[in-house]
Amino acid sequence: MQKNIGTADQIIRIVVGLVLISLVFVGPQTIWGWVGAVVILIALFGFCPLYKVLGFSSCSKCKADG
Repeated sequence: MQKNIGTADQIIRIVVGLVLISLVFVGPQTIWGWVGAVVILIALFGFCPLYKVLGFSSCSKCKADG
């Protein structure tokens, strides 16, 4: 798996993931909270399968390497 998520994208995904996970503990307690866990895992690995399918990368260093 070649990294295809840049630093800014990772930070945004982690913040969004934490917000979604917080919904499990406070708020409507919906399934969206568990989606947050997936979003955080994608950010931590630095690889987004959807970006791969679309041929997109938000990682400028990765574009230069690969």
